[in-house]
Amino acid sequence: MKKFFLILSGLILVFSFVACKKKEETQPLPQTQVPQQQMPQEQTMPGQMPPGQMPQGQAMPGQMPQGKAMPGQMPPGGQEMGKPGMMPARGKSQIVVPPSVKGRWSGAKIIVEDKASKAKQEYTVKLNSDFKIPNSNLKVHVGEFLPEILFEGQTITSRSNEPNNPGLTIRVYENDKQIFPELKTGKQWAWLFAKVPSMHAFVHPKYGITLKEGVKKG
Repeated sequence: MKKFFLILSGLILVFSFVACKKKEETQPLPQTQVPQQQMPQEQTMPGQMPPGQMPQGQAMPGQMPQGKAMPGQMPPGGQEMGKPGMMPARGKSQIVVPPSVKGRWSGAKIIVEDKASKAKQEYTVKLNSDFKIPNSNLKVHVGEFLPEILFEGQTITSRSNEPNNPGLTIRVYENDKQIFPELKTGKQWAWLFAKVPSMHAFVHPKYGITLKEGVKKG
């Protein structure tokens, strides 16, 4: 009987040990929080704005900043009208010679180029007169000279009497037929600009005419 109890006690100890071992194996492991890794912010080069943002006052690609005009367009409000190549508003224009300029200039110097020989000849022409180009069928009717052209709407005048942006009005005839400006344009005068001779230039297969400068009176 004593031997039976010893065997039973041993079995109970074995079963208890196995049960505790299984309980330990099935017990969930404690959870630990893994710190979240922060993604590095996108770096920008010096002078650049963060992605998706535009600098204040600048326009999106393809747009002009506020207050500026696209190439070939007039500035808003008629500003900076005195710059070379800026033409008056559409419609019939009027040339006004201000008192500070009127009577101060007697003529202008023009350059006539023979495109075949590449030879250039300078001529002094009187204002409001006709000039026949030697050895050609061309006649130039010279109008007014403005030393510093200023376009104000449909009025063309001069900002001052200083030759900062000289312009000369002309009409060119070939065999007594007006060819510059062309009659179909409806313009009364064409312009020669001393500082930008390529702007609205006289186009002819044989000759070129450009403005060099004005000639002061006296």
